[in-house]
Amino acid sequence: MSGDFVHLHLHSEYSLLDGACRLERVLAAAAEGKMPALALTDHGVMYGVADFYKLAGRYGVKPILGCEVYVARRSRFDRQGQQEESPYHLVLLAENQQGYQNLLRLVSRAYLEGFYYKPRVDKELLAAHAAGLVALSGCLAGEGPVLFLRGQEEKAMEALAWYRDVFGPDNFYLELQDHGLEEQKRANRFLAEAARRLALPLVATNDVHYLRREDAGLHDVLLCIQTGKTLEDTKRLEFPTQEFYFKTGEEMAALFRELPQAISNTRAIAERCQVELPFGRLHLPHYPVPDGQTPESYLRQLCHAGLSAKGLER
Repeated sequence: MSGDFVHLHLHSEYSLLDGACRLERVLAAAAEGKMPALALTDHGVMYGVADFYKLAGRYGVKPILGCEVYVARRSRFDRQGQQEESPYHLVLLAENQQGYQNLLRLVSRAYLEGFYYKPRVDKELLAAHAAGLVALSGCLAGEGPVLFLRGQEEKAMEALAWYRDVFGPDNFYLELQDHGLEEQKRANRFLAEAARRLALPLVATNDVHYLRREDAGLHDVLLCIQTGKTLEDTKRLEFPTQEFYFKTGEEMAALFRELPQAISNTRAIAERCQVELPFGRLHLPHYPVPDGQTPESYLRQLCHAGLSAKGLER
């Protein structure tokens, strides 16, 4: 049963002051649970990808390289009030080398062009760099669930249809989660209906932020450090349950017993994702040079011009 489920939504220590999963420990847990693969989807960053990839090989677990990106409500260039304009969440997984390169571009531009409290992409960037990516609709902060829970069901359906059209119906999955929250149960019923109406597949995930259930308190401390609060503050940010841990395949299958396809789709996605990171080789950029020049001759010309401009050339 464990081999039928793969965690595709996981936050490691590289989701700074939010994820409490140490890479080596979580990979060891995946190997012990006989999970064939594991995804890394840190919030807005890919700092941990290289270490994750190397460690996964040691544990015999296939690494799936991803990111939970923040999607600006309008343009990535907008700078509005943080509270009213919290970005949507979207999980992106690299299916192939092209997808990995596109994911790197998205995350880089999210910082260079879209940073406002958080690194943000927008729909323009997603449409330009969707090739080679598998997208999951996200947690309760995903665009579909947010709009639905606000009572805007048709707008939510339209938003999901946009992601389907951009990524393709075989590359966009509606993400079901169950951490014991009533809002999730309502969102899951909507997503199941959306899957039927939009002809989209479902996938089950657990929004993993810590390894064991008993680590919830440790994660709580991280959130306090992040927000500058103390554990005694009753109005601080905290997770509502202790279900955001690295659940076994059996636990996930039990949660979604009525939707077994959502469980088996996790493995189907994992089998699709084939990305290799070649280490030990130089990856120098291609630099265009004028016609009739080689890189060496053009560099020599630039050096001579620079020396001449400084009066140093003899």
